[in-house]
Amino acid sequence: MAKGYLLGVDIGTYSSKGVLVQEDGKIIAQKVVPHGMDMPKPGYFEHDADRVWWHDFVEIVKNLLSISGVDPKQILGIGTSAIGSCVLPIDEAGQPLRPAILYGIDTRTTQEIEYLEKTLGREEIFQHSGMHLSSQASGPKIMWIKNHEPEVFQKTRWFLTSQAYLVYRLTGEATIDIYTANGYAPLFDVHNLGWREEIASYITPIDRLPKAFWSCEIAGRVTEQAARETGLASGTPVIVGTTDAAAEAISTGVREFNDMMLMFGSSIFFIVKTADLVNTSHFWSAPFLEKDAYTFLGGTSTAGSITTWFRNQFAELELEKEKNEGSNAYDRLAKLAAQSPPGAKGLIILPYFEGERTPLNDPRAKGMFFGISLRHTKADIYRAILEGVGYGIRHNLEVMEEEGVKPRRILATGGGTKNDLWMQIVSDITRVNLSIPKEQIGASYGDAFMAGVGIGLFNNLTEIDHWVQIGKIVQPDLEASRKYDFNYRLSRSLYENTKPLMHELSDSLSE
Repeated sequence: MAKGYLLGVDIGTYSSKGVLVQEDGKIIAQKVVPHGMDMPKPGYFEHDADRVWWHDFVEIVKNLLSISGVDPKQILGIGTSAIGSCVLPIDEAGQPLRPAILYGIDTRTTQEIEYLEKTLGREEIFQHSGMHLSSQASGPKIMWIKNHEPEVFQKTRWFLTSQAYLVYRLTGEATIDIYTANGYAPLFDVHNLGWREEIASYITPIDRLPKAFWSCEIAGRVTEQAARETGLASGTPVIVGTTDAAAEAISTGVREFNDMMLMFGSSIFFIVKTADLVNTSHFWSAPFLEKDAYTFLGGTSTAGSITTWFRNQFAELELEKEKNEGSNAYDRLAKLAAQSPPGAKGLIILPYFEGERTPLNDPRAKGMFFGISLRHTKADIYRAILEGVGYGIRHNLEVMEEEGVKPRRILATGGGTKNDLWMQIVSDITRVNLSIPKEQIGASYGDAFMAGVGIGLFNNLTEIDHWVQIGKIVQPDLEASRKYDFNYRLSRSLYENTKPLMHELSDSLSE
């Protein structure tokens, strides 16, 4: 019997990745394609859908087929994921009308959020959406287009997310998964699992929103046109797919209730699988990827994006050695940070470089370096950045427990887990174990598995345990934990006491 393969492709903030996997989970080939991100104004973050999303998908597929030598007809199913809660308007012909507005790091919709909360009622939105509006919500982004680019709004046939655009290009079908659709707050009803027609007049007609399905359902099949562009076989099943974070949760082994995925990417994002829908004002709640399961989720606005910023702005020596010697600049910075003691000699960084998501839900929050002096070194500053992200994670965990959700197991994943020092810092600050999968493949691996569920190769998503093994568990050093407690408490006070000044500065920059 001929072997069959599953294809998974994920489009991220700074790079895209694809894997070709055997039915038993063995990876045959993988490919990463880096890309940039446009920032036309402060607080505005965008991707060109064709130049980034579709280009990366095509390049990845062609490379995987070339590397593996697999006959495209042997690919049994295709799964995709991508950055969530972004908005791309396309016209009747399927052409993008403007660059895509990205997820929570894009904070342009402050006025739209205020208007919707005032008009519809903040608590009314919360009751239907399972979350309060924030920069993560897509509804205000659609409204921003309506208010600021009316000619684009009028020409729009579909408002799609990133992975929905890939599926559309592959199959010609406009679909969205239920998990991602919930991020279109306040347009989606988390209880009825459908679009809210009663508020359409405030944002957009419902017929411009794609039909919602469960993530592993078949959206359609590869068209002749898509086959010519990608090298895939026409007729290959394509599942609806999902957001990168949800696919990453599957790839890390989230299967039981109260399993938590903690993703270290350009931002921090976490998902806790729950048996019931948990309504909370600080976090977000949504259906999961299949029936009878829910998610409790949230995240910070920055994480790896700050380390990238620091590397690009202040690590000329490390970048030069990376270029000439092949050493990784991030690895060198981590070794440098290890020379600084826990607490970074009293230097505290508030990591709100692009506002903050949960539990603050404050798009006007600002980053801060506090306590800096002439004795502080480059090592101290970089360590303080890593610690600042750790304080943000601890804040989320503490408020989460107050809301009645306590993870039984935390599975850490993403590019940040390659930094052993960072993982130890986070474990020490939070006083929790971090379980790190043996293979750090990412969302594309989850995409491939979900494609297997979609075509009936697996019964459900809990069977991911056949593919995933834990490589190591990082345990907290309680002596270091005690040293971090003071800085953590101070970081909380810093935000509360400077919040009015942060907002005043933010408002002045938006004028």
